[in-house]
Amino acid sequence: MSEFYSVNQRNTDIKPRITVGLDIGTSKICALVASVEPNNPNLRILGIGIAESEGLNRGVVVNIDRTTKAIKNVIAQAEQQSGIKISEVNIGIAGDHVESIQSRGIITISNPSTEISKQDVARLLEEARKINIPADREILHVIPQDFVVDGQDCIQDPVGMSGLRLEANVHIITGLKTAIQNISRCVDRAGLKIRNLVLEPLASSRAVLANDEMAVGVALVDIGGGTTDIAVITDSIIRYTSVFGIAGNQVTNDLQQGLGITLANAEKVKKENGHTYPDSIAHDELIMIPGLSGRRPHEISKKLLCQILQPRVAEIFELVKVELKASGFYNSLGAGGVVITGGSTLLRGIDHLAQEVLELPVKIGIPSGFTYEGLGPEIENPMFATAVGLALWKMEEAPVYTNEQKSETEVTKKEEVKARVEDRPRPVFGDEKEAKKSETKLEAKKNISNILKKITDKLKEL
Repeated sequence: MSEFYSVNQRNTDIKPRITVGLDIGTSKICALVASVEPNNPNLRILGIGIAESEGLNRGVVVNIDRTTKAIKNVIAQAEQQSGIKISEVNIGIAGDHVESIQSRGIITISNPSTEISKQDVARLLEEARKINIPADREILHVIPQDFVVDGQDCIQDPVGMSGLRLEANVHIITGLKTAIQNISRCVDRAGLKIRNLVLEPLASSRAVLANDEMAVGVALVDIGGGTTDIAVITDSIIRYTSVFGIAGNQVTNDLQQGLGITLANAEKVKKENGHTYPDSIAHDELIMIPGLSGRRPHEISKKLLCQILQPRVAEIFELVKVELKASGFYNSLGAGGVVITGGSTLLRGIDHLAQEVLELPVKIGIPSGFTYEGLGPEIENPMFATAVGLALWKMEEAPVYTNEQKSETEVTKKEEVKARVEDRPRPVFGDEKEAKKSETKLEAKKNISNILKKITDKLKEL
């Protein structure tokens, strides 16, 4: 059967289970371990791992080894925090290779004297998958839009109804086989099994959208480092999806060229001082820009920074507007509007600029529906929307966390997990690289001093 009829409310009447979301993005890779506990509507986040991503470009794997290494790193971090051995994960997929088409399936009910069953619906959706797609593409999701029973249309759930002929209009999402195989190969080489492969905007929608927004009509726009992902939902049903390869990394590139600084410093300036709405910036606000190749830092106005950033961000929202109009649901989004999320939405003023360009209500979507202890407030951050959504995905089918599994988990001692973390290089950002070099040199000097002391002591004995 399809993953869902609609974006339903989260199931709370289930046994304790462990679910893991693995967000393999262009700028970062994040693993999030959570438990689903009885009588608790929220996930309980147990551990999180995050690393810089160097093996992807615009959502597509371009270096298997680097991506695998980063996955192992974040999994080890999450295992150390949670004390849980991770064996299977829900992973996200994006990239401008993702496409969607509308299709239709039709079946005859095998036993018309009985009610339409879930098995009938599963057979119908399997029939809808039998469409001609290029040999280099693979179906990721089959999402029912509505059902038709004996000519009666606009039925959201036909189970339990009587009928002879069952039809469904479906939204089918496909991706390039090679892109899917490469990301799957990285996960496999990291020693993990894939439980679900999920289009990233569908996962993010689970984490940041409210039920009433999805009922009246809302667009989810997830702006990451490499891709901008869109999902349009009305009547709590996913109606349209799209991905394009212009996002936060292009904004950073513009900043690098405009200011004549390194890419790493451009990313740092963007995160610390990035602003996209000039009307809210004072004319005399200044910021410090790092110098190039040892040159001294210098000041520029924040207005200038905004003037460099704004055109690209505005272009992203112009492209989003084109997609929303192409979906046919643009005029249905007046109430729910657009919810923007993802790491790039941390740019100051981005919601105001989005509202101006899209001509729709806009808010920033922060992931919710979870509790956590000792992991820091930074998890309530748009950059973790996909990871949280992946953990939420089909959580009622996640492995049950039993006492036996707990005992097996405890056999994998935290010291062993810690050793694995230390063996895997943690990503180093910004000036931390220089600090790391200094620490290494200092350690080397200490080792040499110790060796010389031992030699001197030995000579004295002689």
